[in-house]
Order: sequence, then C-alpha cells, then structure tokens
Amino acid sequence: MKKKLNLVPTGISLVDKAWGGFYRGGTYLLIGQRKSGKTLLGLQYAMESAKNKEVCLFFTSMRPKDLMIHAASIDFDLQSYMNQNLVIVVRVAPPTEIYESGNPDNFLIEYLNDIVTVVDQYQPNRLIFDELTHFIGFENPQSLEHTFLQTIETIEEKNVTSLFVVAEPATPLAQILVDGIVQHSTAVIYLQKQTDEGGKATGGRATITPNIGHTEGQFVTDYYIEPYKGIYFDFEQTPKFQNPFPVVNTVELQKQEQPAFMPPSAQSSKYKPLTNIDVIPEKFSFSNIYDLNDFTLILNNQIALYKSTGQPFTLFSIKLDEIAERQKILTINQLQNAIRLSTDKKDKLCIVSNKILILMSKADDKTLNQLVSKIRSNLPNSDPKFQEVLMNYIFACTYQVNEKAENAEYILHEILEDEPSR
Repeated sequence: MKKKLNLVPTGISLVDKAWGGFYRGGTYLLIGQRKSGKTLLGLQYAMESAKNKEVCLFFTSMRPKDLMIHAASIDFDLQSYMNQNLVIVVRVAPPTEIYESGNPDNFLIEYLNDIVTVVDQYQPNRLIFDELTHFIGFENPQSLEHTFLQTIETIEEKNVTSLFVVAEPATPLAQILVDGIVQHSTAVIYLQKQTDEGGKATGGRATITPNIGHTEGQFVTDYYIEPYKGIYFDFEQTPKFQNPFPVVNTVELQKQEQPAFMPPSAQSSKYKPLTNIDVIPEKFSFSNIYDLNDFTLILNNQIALYKSTGQPFTLFSIKLDEIAERQKILTINQLQNAIRLSTDKKDKLCIVSNKILILMSKADDKTLNQLVSKIRSNLPNSDPKFQEVLMNYIFACTYQVNEKAENAEYILHEILEDEPSR
C-alpha cells in the first residue's frame, strides 16, 4: 500500500483554509519586502508546530531576546516552548566575510550544507530559515540551483516540512537567483506590503502559488497585521466560479436612475459592463523567459561553470520565417507560447526578433527530438496537414559549448547571425 502524503496545519490561515496546510516533507518559500510581516508569519508557523507537539528548528539572524519580543507581539511565549525543546532557535550570522573569500560560491555552499548538519543533529519535524537571502548570493545561478536542490532533497528525505524566507528581489541578478530556487519549491507565499501615512506596515496583499500539488490552485487576498494576533487574512473559501454580475430584475432596472451617458445597447438591460469585474491584483510571478541582458548574464555564468567543471550545455535557437507572420500562418508569440509549454522550468528562454533561444542543461539528440515533438503538439493548430506546411517556415540550429566560447557575446553573435540554416 502506498503511503499517503498528509497535510499539516501551518498557523497561516490563508494556507490552511485554501489548501488544508503544507504537505508533510514539502519545501515552501515565503517571499516579501522588508517589514511586510515575513518574520511574524514564520513565528506563527513555529507556534503552530509547537502547539501540535512537533519540534521546529528556527534559524534566525536575530538576537534571541529580540526574537522573543517579536514572538510576544503575537502572544507567542517562545521561551516556554524553547524550554520544552519544541522550538530550537539557531542563530546564524550573515556571511559578511564572503567577499574576502577566493571563491564566494564555495563559501556559500558550505553554509547551505551546514543546514543539513544541524537538521541531522536535532531531527526536527519542521524547519524555518528566517531569512535565506544572504546565503543565496551566488555568482553562478546554476551552482545555487544545484546546491539548493541537494540541500532540500536531503531535508525532504527526513520528512521535515520547511519554510524558507527570502527578501523580494531588488536587482535582475537577484531575480534570477530567486527564480532558480523557486522552481524547486512546493509552493510560494508572497507578501506585498502596504503602509499607512506614517510609514508603518499595516498589511497588504498575499498570494499563494503552488508549483507541485495543491490542485486547488492560486489564491490572492488582503492581509492585516494585528497586535497579539499576528498576520490575519481576509479570506473565506468560495466556490470555484462566482458570477461577478448580480442577477437583475429587468423591471426594477428600468426604475433605477440611469447615468448621464450609457451606450444604447446597455440601456434598460440586465447586462452589466465588464468594468464591474474587479481588477486582477498584482502578484509575484515567475517565468523562465528572460530579456537579452539577463539571458546574456545567465549564459556567461553557464560558460564559467563549463570552464571550471566541464559541465556542458546546449543553446538551441528556433527561427520563424517572417513570411509565416506576414501571411498570418503563425506569429512569434504563438510559437513562443508553444515552446514555453514544451520546455522544462529549468530551461531558460529568450526572444530576439524572430528567434527564440533555449538554454538547455541537458540536450542530446533524444532530448531535442522530444522537444520538437512537444512543440508540434502545442502549436495552435493540431491539423497534421497544417503542421506539415507550417514546419517549412520554422528553422532551428544548435550550438554546443566548446573551448572556443570566450563569452556569451561570442556565442550569441555566432548563433543569431542571419543564416538560412535549417
């Protein structure tokens, strides 16, 4: 009989009401701006763990006394649970000496590996790391992805449910680094804060987005920071579909005062204008599509990794003949969407004019053939005859890294020059 993955309560009401909790042994990310309530939410997670008699390992850069005061603000007697060994606080100092190191990435790898060492020592049920931002400042994003994946897989094997706190990315490189670890997480909680006139954080907008499981999907709601309660979410579970337009009695509608101007088709009608629908809130989204500058940075990091470790990679370029767009057979956006649906989250994409670049960590002939097959199946028209005609307008070339590759500019110049190579 297969073991069923069970859900554990989190103390985060939005998660518990919408999803039923976290998956036991899952890895979750909490992302937000400074003063958005990330630490408070982490303490609520730790308090829920302790109330359920589960051991929570709490990594923090705060002084223990400051953390206790923070916990007291949400009526959490942290000292009492520490005395019972239900919450184990481990203070971690930010790696300020990293830049004095000959190889900063190796220095940070040791820090991430130390998390596993401490988990082995205390054998907790849950883990929270507040916050991980200082420890993911790798120069090579691929090295971070590899190390982070190794770390969480080791922790997950011990059935530890983890919550890693990360600051909202402030630079393109930071965004790339966060994107790299997001794709390996079970789900993401994003806090977008708002402040009052005095500059004090009062709450904001919260978004929970699943990567794996949690088939209930993404949820967005307001949240508030209340004394002795912590983070409160204005959320109630609703049906999957809710009609945004009220049912209107036509006779009663005619009696209502009409605005100064209304389109003829809307006058005395039970139909309502689409402006009645709320604006979709801003949310923190992750994508494997990058602009040329960020893609060049990623490619340079990949070249550096190849030269230091010998790890190969392949750059695959797909070009759409301009005739296809002029004759409205296929647009570059439609092709881009088909490729996005066909590639792995680890693959990096970049659109340059009528070409789409795909940076693949693994790309043998079999992988490339499978990719082409997936792209065909994701094209907007599945008619075999149409696809047969269409494929005459789509060209591709492959660049496999070698010792001649000095930098990303060299490779991009070679692969983007306009040649009719199929």
